[in-house]
Amino acid sequence: MTDRMRTIWRDWRGFVLFIAIMLVFRSAIADWNQVPTGSMLPTILVGDRIVVDKLAYDLRIPFTLTRLARWHEPERGDVVTFPSPENEQLLVKRIVGIPGDVVAMENNVLTINGERAVYTPVEDAELPPTTVREPFRYRFFHESILGDDRMIMLHEARYASNKSSFGPVTVPAGSYLMLGDNRDNSQDSRYIGFVTRDRILGRAESIAFSLDYDNYYQPRTDRFFASLTDH
Repeated sequence: MTDRMRTIWRDWRGFVLFIAIMLVFRSAIADWNQVPTGSMLPTILVGDRIVVDKLAYDLRIPFTLTRLARWHEPERGDVVTFPSPENEQLLVKRIVGIPGDVVAMENNVLTINGERAVYTPVEDAELPPTTVREPFRYRFFHESILGDDRMIMLHEARYASNKSSFGPVTVPAGSYLMLGDNRDNSQDSRYIGFVTRDRILGRAESIAFSLDYDNYYQPRTDRFFASLTDH
């Protein structure tokens, strides 16, 4: 190593080590991800930065999908991140079917293991103030099934999506069925298929902060540190 290289390393090694530690931390322990699409509306808004617990289920070798230890299995209703098996794009979706579940949907009405979900209209006061409404004309519901309750949105048109019906399908061992809460606008398991256990990177726990892209990137103060596990 030349004297110049030694000088550069001495001057910058602290910064380089900091960046390396941060990359390892974000890869294997916890991360914050930008949400660029509305596929998880109304739970997650476009512009939210979500905090992902990457130790929720297991410990991975940084920058790989290789597991060193496993302590929990993903549960039905968890919001998780994973690289799409179709194109490796990072996605955030909700687990709807776990291994062995028999899942079906008819005109956006979900059935799991023979139990049909109950849909209760959401009052306007319950919605985030920045949730998209007109001119898209969405309807909002609490979807309750097998002890899990979440808020979803559907287009006002009854058959807004050609994927509003499917199945019944049985979730294979070691795989999960993912759906977006914005049921008529989500590239989820209806398009990309089941997601294997090894692809799940972590569980989305909360929103770190949020920027309103339609309002000059103003921060949404009501979204700071909002929990995603209460939905």
